[in-house]
Parts: sequence; structure tokens; C-alpha cells
Amino acid sequence: MKIHEYQAKQVLAAGGIPVPEAVPVTSCAQLDEVASKLGPGVWVVKAQVHAGGRGKGRVFRDGAEVGRGVTVTRSPQDALALARKLLGSTLVTVQTGSKGRVVNRVLIEKGVDIAAEYYLAVIVDRDHSRIALMGSSEGGTEIEEVARKTPEKIHTIGVDPLVGFRDFHARDLGLRMGLPAGAMKGFTRLVANLYKVFVDKDCSLAEINPLVLTRGGEVIALDAKLGFDDNALFRHADMAALRDLAEEEPLEVEAGDAKLNYIKLDGSIGCLVNGAGLAMATMDAIKDCGGEPANFLDVGGTATADNVALSFRIMLKDKVAGIFVNVFGGIVRCDVVAQGLVEALAKVELSIPLVVRLAGNRKDEAQEILLKSGLPIIRATDMRDGAEKIVAACKAGKAA
Repeated sequence: MKIHEYQAKQVLAAGGIPVPEAVPVTSCAQLDEVASKLGPGVWVVKAQVHAGGRGKGRVFRDGAEVGRGVTVTRSPQDALALARKLLGSTLVTVQTGSKGRVVNRVLIEKGVDIAAEYYLAVIVDRDHSRIALMGSSEGGTEIEEVARKTPEKIHTIGVDPLVGFRDFHARDLGLRMGLPAGAMKGFTRLVANLYKVFVDKDCSLAEINPLVLTRGGEVIALDAKLGFDDNALFRHADMAALRDLAEEEPLEVEAGDAKLNYIKLDGSIGCLVNGAGLAMATMDAIKDCGGEPANFLDVGGTATADNVALSFRIMLKDKVAGIFVNVFGGIVRCDVVAQGLVEALAKVELSIPLVVRLAGNRKDEAQEILLKSGLPIIRATDMRDGAEKIVAACKAGKAA
């Protein structure tokens, strides 16, 4: 689960990490209320969406470009005017795609006198089964670009789970990042607190970019991103309450509410499968046959006829050109999947190709259910056969 920058900073501040003075705004009416809270000087106005690259992102209103996702203003009056313009606009960044994201929240933040910028993160290092600290002198830029062009500028310190975090981890990282000696004490304290937030809140990512050193010698989190392990949210009702459903794909939310795993992609062929590994293999097979997956929906190992039917209805809402149902019955029974398909198709008029491959537990009973249904289902003998048939059927439909 992701949260907004302003929410992440509130969590960090509660954990003892210095952040700039800021006021979040969610409506134009609220701007009049916060006006008195903004003193003179520099204020930065930041669009709040779940996407990176906001500083370079372009903001559109009524088809016209009106600014950037992050803008420095020289007075509180200018900040309020810009915030008013941003609310309800559409922000397009490298991570939002061409459709962009509607800006429903804005952060008005006090300017900071910056002497240097750094990158800092706490991550899960799956290769070494431990938490790792990551830092770089190249703060304020996309870390992916730094990794690609100058990987030697990214430094990683692993934390042995038997020892846990110690101050020397932070000092080692700070030295590698080139922090001045006078900033090391504040940096060490900040890293210790960030590590504690990461562990206490079951985070999957805690990123500060940029982490800034002010001319007064303070170390401050100028931007922040927190991601949380969905499987641990039952332990953190306070974090779960920060979830913004407006920032998530509606079909993914609907599937999640039904305990289904749904991921939206950019292609045209829907994939209904059981198991993440089979989902990956199915999408690879479709691409290998010249098609592009539009999504995958994993019904899991405890599928019922009802949630298979719901899965099918969700997939149809995605406006796909065709659907490939590829299920290997282990724990899940093929006849249950077949019954769910029949129930779903009885309620909709299917106008796109549907290819079904069912193998494993009770496959013969499943084939009998499909045959008796009289529905326009293209049956496949194996995964490759199914991928070839759905790609060919979609191409034929497009040509027609």
C-alpha cells in the first residue's frame, strides 16, 4: 500500500525525523482557512498523487497546460493561487502515463535553505534476506537514472538481522555519501529513526529523496515515500486508514475487496489464472504468440464458483479484446472453475473470444460442464495451444 507524501511526512515526523513546515489542502474552500497559517517567504506547492516525477510533470486544466507538479513560489499569496489552480487539474508524469492523475490533494510547504541534496532509503534486500540502507550523493534525481548511468554513486549497507541496526551503519553510509563531519550526528539520528519507522510499521520501502542538508547544518526530509506490506496491514489500522482509493485502479480495488489478485496492464488479452507463477507463464506465452496481456486475475487456490464468476465480470469491465482462462487444478477444482464461468456467462452477452484451458483436478468433469452449457467457448489442450488460439481469435476479430 502507498500513501501520499504529506502523509508519509506526518508518519516520519511522529517518528522523530525532521520535515519542513507544511499544510496539506484537499479543497479550494480549505485554502481560505489555511491562508492565515502561511507566513511570508518562499513556499513550495506540490501536487499529491501516487506517482514519481512530479517536479517535471505537466499540469493540465481544460486541455491547457497550466504549470508543473512541484513549483516554488515567492509569497503565500502566490502559493495559494497556484494551489487553487492545481486542485482538480490533471498531472501527467513519466509514471502516470498519458492519461495522468487528477490532483485531489496539494501540499503547501515552507521553503528550505538547501546546501546539499542526498538520497536515502531503507529497503528489503531479498537477495540477502535482510533490511538494507541505501544512500547516494545524487539526491533530488531519479535513482533509477543514477543506477543506470553512475551505479558507483549508490551505496548499500546491509543490516545483519541478528545484530540489528547500530549507529555505525549510519556513519558508514554517511561517509560513503560524502556528508560533512558536522552533519554526521544529525544524519545518524535520522537514519536510526527511519529504520525504526520501517520496522515498526512493516514497511516495504521508506525513501527520502531528497534528504537535504540546510545551510544551518540541519538534516531534513524534503520529500518522502512510504510503502507498506499489505499482508501486515491488519497490525496497523492507523496506516490502513491513510489509504487513498482514488489513487488506485478501481478494478484492482474491487478485486482486492473480494480477496482476488488483479493487475491491470496495457495490452488487449485478459488472463484468468490460478497462481502467480502460472500468471507469469501465461502472459509470456501470449507475448510469444504475438499478443499483449491486458491484465491478469489470479483466483488463487481456494476458488469458488461465485468468485470465478466475479473474476470474469471484473475482467469484462476492462474492455478486453479476448479472454484466456488458463487454470491448472491442484487445490482448486476445474469443475468449480467451469461452473463459475457458466454462471458468469449466463448473465452477460459475450461478444469477444473466450479460450479455456482446464487441466488437473476434475478436468473431465469440467469439460463436461462446458460442453453441456452450449456456450461459445474455444477449448485448448494446453497453455501454448490456448495462447495461440486467443491471439489468433483476437486478431481475426480486429480484422473483422
